[in-house]
Amino acid sequence: MKKIIYIDMDGTVVDFESGINELTKKERENYGHDIDNHPEIFSKMKPMTGAIDAISRLNVKYDLYLLSTPPWDNPNAWKHKREWVGRYFGNEEGSIFWKKIILSHHKNLNKGDFLIDDNPNRNGADKFQGKKIHFRSNKFPDWDTVSTYLLNL
Repeated sequence: MKKIIYIDMDGTVVDFESGINELTKKERENYGHDIDNHPEIFSKMKPMTGAIDAISRLNVKYDLYLLSTPPWDNPNAWKHKREWVGRYFGNEEGSIFWKKIILSHHKNLNKGDFLIDDNPNRNGADKFQGKKIHFRSNKFPDWDTVSTYLLNL
């Protein structure tokens, strides 16, 4: 039986900054600190460097799930996250994340072996019962270090 890995989306698999960079200066000014409430922000994002390849390699050894916390007041984000996954990982049955996307503000309710997250202290990630891998930390600065670590366990 494969061990379970939950993977956060924003700032881990999805390059949040790439979506911000696609907005006009006026849009960025209008949304300010609430930029994640822009109705199209999530549809504009690109993958983090190395994420697609690393996840494909990890999928051979582990049972992978996306575990993301969308902004509560931006229902478009919920839809765009699902569309993003289809665009980069496929929409067909058998693709890596086919029916394996969990959107929750309580990551600790999921049971698994690992959680890869760039912010392991929010949305219940700090109470996750498995091992936390702090993405973009000194120990795990990128997908190469994360996949090397997990594939060598």
